[in-house]
Amino acid sequence: MMTELIKIELYKIFKKWRTYIGFIAIGLLVAIIQTAMYFEGQKSLDFMTRNLQDSFLFVGNLLNGFFISYLILNMLTVHIPFLIALVAGDLLAGESTAGTYRILLTRPVSRLQVLSSKFIAGSIYTFSLILWLAIVSLGIGAILFGYGELIVIKSSTVIIFDRNDVLWRFLLAYGFAALGMSVVCSLAFFFSSLVENAIGPIVATMAVIIVFVIVSAINIDVFSSIKPYLFTNYILSWRLIFSDPINTSKLLNAMLILLGHIVLLYGVTAFIFKRKDILS
Repeated sequence: MMTELIKIELYKIFKKWRTYIGFIAIGLLVAIIQTAMYFEGQKSLDFMTRNLQDSFLFVGNLLNGFFISYLILNMLTVHIPFLIALVAGDLLAGESTAGTYRILLTRPVSRLQVLSSKFIAGSIYTFSLILWLAIVSLGIGAILFGYGELIVIKSSTVIIFDRNDVLWRFLLAYGFAALGMSVVCSLAFFFSSLVENAIGPIVATMAVIIVFVIVSAINIDVFSSIKPYLFTNYILSWRLIFSDPINTSKLLNAMLILLGHIVLLYGVTAFIFKRKDILS
């Protein structure tokens, strides 16, 4: 039964034009970034390594598909939340707007099954969006730039990974990015259960993310105790995967906090939805 419900919800998601905005936007943004790097990438790489060139001699193809994909992942995981909220915010509120709640709940399934199928469908959409980002980034990157060693420049370290030591890191990084975006999906899904219009959940989700980012950036003692629990602090923790050695405990802690947010948001949404008065 759940499988059929999920298929129905996926059909509902992918029959709406707004669903494809995310895929189109990511495709265009990746193409624009890669085109710019194709013509100006070497200058950007030289600028990033200018302080090192006096002490080290860089050889090989450092401006490659791995390097471009790493830059894109840094840029787009900050902007993708809006594309997630655009769809996830409509999962429940869209039923209310269309006046199909009562029809939906007259089927011989429980409210929890209906809610779970929508949540799983939204999560599948989220993972699909990150998978699409991985395909266009690494795929087009390979065509335009080829592959080679990956140089990662951080505040105090510079790491150059062998090309055979990179792909598995990207697979883990995209998986972690999908986990982080699933929190955004869960947040928009939660707001979607409270209102009857999809605009509200989208605005509320982005507002929460902006507030959390600002709170994280302000160095005030009163915020110090809550900062470790804000999911926005962990969305970019996939960067830990591109360290040598990987701080496994820190990475697992970030994963547990993100998973905790997902479970909490889903649990609160289920509690609200099971007691919700359906008037339309």
